[in-house]
Amino acid sequence: MAAQKHTQARVAFATVVGTSIEWYDYFLYAAASGLIFNELFFGPLGSRLSTMVAFATVGISFLFRPLGAFLAGHYGDKLGRRVVLIITLIAMGAATALIGFLPTYESAGAIAPILLIVLRIIQGVSAGGEWGGAVLLAVEHADERSRGLRGSFPQIGVSIGLLLSSGVLALMTSIAPGEAFLEWGWRVPFFLSIVLVFIGYWIRRGVEESPVFHEIAERKEQVTNPLGKLLRSHWLLVILASLVFMGNNAAGYMTTGGYIQNYATDPAGPIGLERGPVLWAVTASAVSWLIFTILAGAVSDRIGRKNSYLLGWVFLLIGVFSLFPLVNTGSLGLLLLGLIVLTVGLGFTYGQQPAMYAELFPSSVRFSGVSVSYAIGSILGGAFAPTIAKGLVSATGTTASVAVYLAIMVVLALVATLVLRDRTGIPLGPDHEDEQAVSPIIGIRSAAAASVTGDDETVTTGRR
Repeated sequence: MAAQKHTQARVAFATVVGTSIEWYDYFLYAAASGLIFNELFFGPLGSRLSTMVAFATVGISFLFRPLGAFLAGHYGDKLGRRVVLIITLIAMGAATALIGFLPTYESAGAIAPILLIVLRIIQGVSAGGEWGGAVLLAVEHADERSRGLRGSFPQIGVSIGLLLSSGVLALMTSIAPGEAFLEWGWRVPFFLSIVLVFIGYWIRRGVEESPVFHEIAERKEQVTNPLGKLLRSHWLLVILASLVFMGNNAAGYMTTGGYIQNYATDPAGPIGLERGPVLWAVTASAVSWLIFTILAGAVSDRIGRKNSYLLGWVFLLIGVFSLFPLVNTGSLGLLLLGLIVLTVGLGFTYGQQPAMYAELFPSSVRFSGVSVSYAIGSILGGAFAPTIAKGLVSATGTTASVAVYLAIMVVLALVATLVLRDRTGIPLGPDHEDEQAVSPIIGIRSAAAASVTGDDETVTTGRR
């Protein structure tokens, strides 16, 4: 028992560190898009259009997340979770560091934004493959009573990544204020990725492979084409799982996508706050996001994944309708309050996601299932959320339209949650593949389960 707890703690630490580094790299670009890249790489397009194009490059990377998810899912279900995590970490870190070396439009012309977009695409492919492996290592190492809590550890890598990226950018605005920040200060956070990748690589090398995958490999039961089996037998489940994530991701990308940072600091906008204080406010809100993410995972072990999600959607609706009225006051303190209120719902619709996703899919296609669902959900949700928000405000003249857009996304995610059964505590190993194949969609039974049960509504384990 002591050895098992030590292994779980080691895995938790490794997944937190690894995902924090990955999301630091990913969010660093997003934050820089509206603060730096719009001027240095897309400046000739004009103030408004350059910002929209810069935000669009954030979204472009999402279009390549499914490619990363397909590749990682295929090889993760065949070769294991750990090897995929190491590859994605190196790819993400290399792309981020290279962005720091790029010339600007002024010095290199059109080749500068083209190279920037290419490196962002590499980040997208890497992000698409990272998440599934990290969360499955955490969840499949955990016992069934603590899956929600253990699965929330890689999730806090998102908030830590936001904290680190915003914090380092804010620090550099103090070290290199004004024009110095645009000349060279912005590059330092990207160079820092080189050090972080070496740390992450060293830590991840020492992590044991998932025990579930060990069992599958020992029995030589790896599926030759896991992605094909997933899309053939579980396509509707993939869609519903994607919609669940969509609501959280759209709201989350108001900060992780750089929209609030740009909106609150735009000199031509209605608020015009200083860049540094806004970045520090986003950094502080990342701490509350971290806390509520862990809390959601722990609560889901007590009341079930579905109930905790439904609670989270209520919190998130409150958050999206509170955010802009508080931001629009022009008060830095109320901006911070708005961000914190939003993170309550963000955390409570994110911490339990790894455990819920792992419990939805059979072990033989689990890596593919969670990765593809996450990637599609991110496209539907956060991919172009900052661009859509910018366009809505330009078209309507009010941020109320953004709140309505985010609320629609949240309601759709809530409906998708209601359609799914709660499978909290279902066994995850290959011995229970038939049990896992019973569809978690209310009213539908998978073909694989037909030979096991004779009742369309039979669920062998978990809560309804």
